[in-house]
Amino acid sequence: MAFQSSVNPAQLTRQGQLNGTGDARALYLKLFSGEMFKGFQNNTIARDLVMKRTLTNGKSLQFIYTGRTSAEYHTPGNSILGDGDGRPPVAEKTITCDDLLISSAFVYELDEVLSHYDLRSEISRKIGYALAEKYDRLIFRAIAKGARQASPVQSVGTGGSLVSMEEPGGSQIQVGANLADAYDDEKLIEAFYNAASVLDEKGVSSDGRVAVLNPRQYYKLIQGIGATANGLINRDVQGTALQSGQGIVEIAGIKIYKSMNIPFQGNYGVKYSATSGAAAPGNTGDFVGSDTELEDGGGVTGMNNNYGEQASFDTTCGLIFQREAAGCVEAIAPQVQITSGDVSVLYQGDVILGRLAMGADFLNPAACVELHTGTAGTAFGTTYPANA
Repeated sequence: MAFQSSVNPAQLTRQGQLNGTGDARALYLKLFSGEMFKGFQNNTIARDLVMKRTLTNGKSLQFIYTGRTSAEYHTPGNSILGDGDGRPPVAEKTITCDDLLISSAFVYELDEVLSHYDLRSEISRKIGYALAEKYDRLIFRAIAKGARQASPVQSVGTGGSLVSMEEPGGSQIQVGANLADAYDDEKLIEAFYNAASVLDEKGVSSDGRVAVLNPRQYYKLIQGIGATANGLINRDVQGTALQSGQGIVEIAGIKIYKSMNIPFQGNYGVKYSATSGAAAPGNTGDFVGSDTELEDGGGVTGMNNNYGEQASFDTTCGLIFQREAAGCVEAIAPQVQITSGDVSVLYQGDVILGRLAMGADFLNPAACVELHTGTAGTAFGTTYPANA
């Protein structure tokens, strides 16, 4: 064994100690790795999957519906004066802009001076995530709402009586009886083909058809498709692209996305259960859970559209829709503002503010399909704050 000569510890100079006492590494620099935990940077997808319009110089935007008309053979000698029932019928849908939605934080200047990482950019990202999360949740609720509605167009004859040319409305498709069925890949695949048939039968364009499931459903579907159903996945796109959840998988021409922001069994993201469905992994935080504060149609100041109560989505387990399913109007697109000048001098810091002014609602109910377990959810009012 090697021999080491001993030195009196009191004679050693430990440069990491504070005043020569305590932890020998106390004064050594804690290096910043350049990485920060950014929480749930979930991809926001709804904005690009529906009809988005910019609202200027007004509080709401009008969308016009036109129903079908009829065709008939001409009788020689008869004048042609248009359809006797006044077809095609016309109706309107108005989407109102909600009040200004904001997310903000105050950054103290001294904290920035003492910090060795970029505090402002990180806070700005978190503010952006908060607005984007809200954006998706409102649109997805609007689509679920549309799946429970009849068409806004009602064909009325000249005598004031309804005639037999009813326009198609929304659709609700049962995946199974309970929560476990919502994660059953075979039942989900069957529901997808059923939804595609329904959309075809209602004359909805096949262009822009998408589905949104929660992550556990999406990954379960990938496993099931990969094991039993060849041809549903584009085999030229595999690996990380397949796992991304950005519309790589298609069933019956329907691109499938994943999102933590769809209403799912009264929750957002997933609903855990020890006996059925997905078991809770523990330490899930507040990002997964029931919605008791956000978007409730019966008591949130600033909401001018009805997005429904939490209980309205207790059986919802996925959405399938086409681009015309919902509309989103933006008076102020998502943006970040930062104070400066005299305000910064007065408070010795800056407020970082993210803001957004938008509203969403269903447009064409025929393009909305809601997947559910058990009993289908009932329709709720078309105007705020009525709710069934």
